[in-house]
Amino acid sequence: QVQLVESGGGLVQAGGSLRLSCAASISIDNAYFMGWYRQAPGKQRELVASIINRGNTSYGDSVKARFTISRDNAKNTVYLQMNSLKPEDTAVYYCNVFVSPNDYWGQGTQVTVSS
Repeated sequence: QVQLVESGGGLVQAGGSLRLSCAASISIDNAYFMGWYRQAPGKQRELVASIINRGNTSYGDSVKARFTISRDNAKNTVYLQMNSLKPEDTAVYYCNVFVSPNDYWGQGTQVTVSS
């Protein structure tokens, strides 16, 4: 069974940084889409950052210039570097990888930013 295992979440003060990792049990060489989503209590899940077709990155307006998504194909891992964290970044963060024709999700990792 394919697994995506997220790590790197935790509690951090506002202004701090965290790096999330998402390790896949399959090769991501041919992944068309890799993304990080987040869901805060009482809110809908939203797309935070994505890599499409190997190189094109995209970010939500609220995280632009603060978050960076990257991939390491050799390690089958996608990362999310989060800097200048704000309390409103508090959420469960989920990794999503699409390798045609399958769509995979991680279990989520909690990020809590204190003010």
